Formats: sequence, C-alpha cells, structure tokens
Amino acid sequence: MDYTNLGTDQELTETGLVYELESLYAYLHQVRDTRKAKGKRYRLIDLMVTMVLAKLCGEDHPSGIADWVAHRVDQLYALKVLSQRRAPSHMTYRRVLQDILQPQALEQLISEYQQGNYAGSEGAVIRIDGKSLRGSIRAGEWRGTHLLSAFVAEQGMVLCQAEVDGKENEIVVAPKLLGQLDLQGAIVMGDAMHAQRETSQQIVRAGGAFIWTIKGNQPRTEWAIEKLFAKEVGNLKQGAPLSDHCRQFTHVNKGHGRIEKRSILVSTDLNDYLNWPHTAQVFRIEREVHTCHSRGRTRQVAYGLTSLSPHEASAQRLLTLNRSYWGIENGLHYRRDVTLHEDATRLTVGNAAHSLAILNNLVISLCLRAGFQNLAKARRRFNAKIEQALSLILRKNFSFL
Repeated sequence: MDYTNLGTDQELTETGLVYELESLYAYLHQVRDTRKAKGKRYRLIDLMVTMVLAKLCGEDHPSGIADWVAHRVDQLYALKVLSQRRAPSHMTYRRVLQDILQPQALEQLISEYQQGNYAGSEGAVIRIDGKSLRGSIRAGEWRGTHLLSAFVAEQGMVLCQAEVDGKENEIVVAPKLLGQLDLQGAIVMGDAMHAQRETSQQIVRAGGAFIWTIKGNQPRTEWAIEKLFAKEVGNLKQGAPLSDHCRQFTHVNKGHGRIEKRSILVSTDLNDYLNWPHTAQVFRIEREVHTCHSRGRTRQVAYGLTSLSPHEASAQRLLTLNRSYWGIENGLHYRRDVTLHEDATRLTVGNAAHSLAILNNLVISLCLRAGFQNLAKARRRFNAKIEQALSLILRKNFSFL
C-alpha cells in the first residue's frame, strides 16, 4: 500500500486496515491486553472489533458471535479485520469478556469516545437511571450486576456508566458519574432516589440545572409541596381561579385505545421557604388514563421541584420534560433487553455481563448516529452490508440515511 495516500487523520494497522484517529477503532486499540504472550493466538483488537461487528449485525450471545465470525472468516480476512484465516471459539470471546476486559478502564475509554461525539447544546437533557442485568444473577443470589447510566435520549448515547457495588446504592454512585460530565447548560433528570440536596448543589455548581421527582424519601419536602397545591386543586374542582403564584397546563393525548390526560400545576411560592438548594419552581403532575375498551380509569399524582426558573421552563415545557424522562426506558433499557437480549444472555462469571453491556450501549449509539431509529432494522441492514458496519468502527463521522 502507498503510505503517502493516508490522510493526516488516518492510521494504518499491521494488517493494512486504515482507520481514522478519532474513530471507535482508535479508542478500542488503547484497551490494555493483560494476556501473556505465550499461547495468545488472536490480537485483542481483532477480538473486540469482531464482537462489535457481530453485534451490529444481529448476534448477541458469545456462541452466536463466534458462529457469525466463523461463517465469514474469508470475508473478514479480506477486509483486513482478521490477521489470519481462522475464527476464535466462543470460549475465547467469553474469556475476553469475563477476564481480559477491565470494565472500569473500558468504561472510561468509551466515555471519552462518546463525549467526543456528543453534540451538546443549551438545554440538553441528561437522564440518569439504573438497570440490573438479570442475566448476571448467579444461582442462589438475588442480585447481579447493577449499572447506573447517564443517557442522552435524543442522540441515543450513554455518556458514561458505572457499576453500583453491592454494598452501595445509586445515590452514592450518581455524584461520581455526574463528576465525569460537562454539565454546563445541561438539564439533569432522575427518579425520586436521586433527589438529593448534595447532588442538586453539585449540578448547579457545574453550570447545569436539575428536575427531580419528590417522593417518600424526602417526606418533609413532599408534604410541603403537596400542601401548597391542595388549595389550588380544590379551587379547580369548584371552578375558582388559581392563585397568582400558580400556573397550569394540560395536555390530552388519544391513541392505542386509551385517552391520556396530563395536567401540571407550577408555583414559585415555596422558593424562599423550602429547605432545598437552588429551588426555582415546584410542581404537581396529575396523569389520568381512560382505557376505552374496558372503560377503566387510572390516576397518578407526582410532585417535584426544579432549579429552572419560570423564564427558563414554562409549565408546558416542564410537563414535556417530565414525560421525556422515560426516554431512557424506551431508548436504552428496552433496546438492550428486547432487541439486544441483554437480560436473556446468561453471563455470570467475572466481568462478562458488564463488558457486554458496554458493547450494547455502543451498538445503540452507533446505529442511531448512523441515522437509524429502528435498531432491529439497522442490524438487519448491516448483516447484509458488513462494510457499512465496519465503517462505523473505522470512521469518526458517518451517515447512511
């Protein structure tokens, strides 16, 4: 190959594979191989690239990954992905996942890669939420690997992720996770567990804002907000006007055999009274769902607070933001569980479950960055066009739609 044809942002592997310096391949190449030279048949970078490729093309289990590679040895060798015409066994992939890859170091590398591609903007919403990997639960135990993620649903990107130790909980890990992020101008959202005063102060000091749901873990705060809005709810039922400090917005949505009504009441009246740092508004959200076929009705009420001022977030925007929080369930957890079969993949030894979860996050973000919204459809396409899947790994920027 003529080396003068390489661009200033490109590099060449030992096999002649060209990759861009800020591509995923460049970051995976930095993963430290802890294996001894004796008996080592495959380069670690080759094993990692083929795992990501196989997952992009529809395989989820180590046995499926090994079979996918074995059936395409000649093609992968011709593409210079493999340095030899032989395929690793599924036990080789298992050993890499459970023993060779160090999740904390890999998380750090992938976080740097993701944040380097993160198109952050003023008002970007970062959702933090935890997920237990059910496939990692050993026989006789009740808990497996539990991971806390910081997710940007609009870009399908996990900016960083950390394991929650069995002796800790998400409250302890969340500040460490947020400390790895640039929160300037961002809005951080979390469930009631993450509604903590220290975390709120940390976010605002970093230049961000927070929106928390308040429940029984903060009983005095919940009581104060509930009491404030009790009078306003009574006024609405009697047809009386709301107090001057209170604003309302209602949205009705019909579809899938049900009618959903969401109403929010927002107030600034507790800003000076509530013992919560940087409180700018408190809110009450009521959700009513009427199921058409059964004529049933469910009603839920939730309370919360935010550091966003009325100028920064109207009642309508607060209602929209609160509903969008569940983007982490649909955009991340659902895709990992249903499309990538994460919980159905039994990996109980070593770091295997955590390592595979990191790769699952990568697959989701790569497909969405390539322009796909349907992950299953993207994987079917890449299985038919392996060169396109490989370009996601070798190039920094890409788009197919």
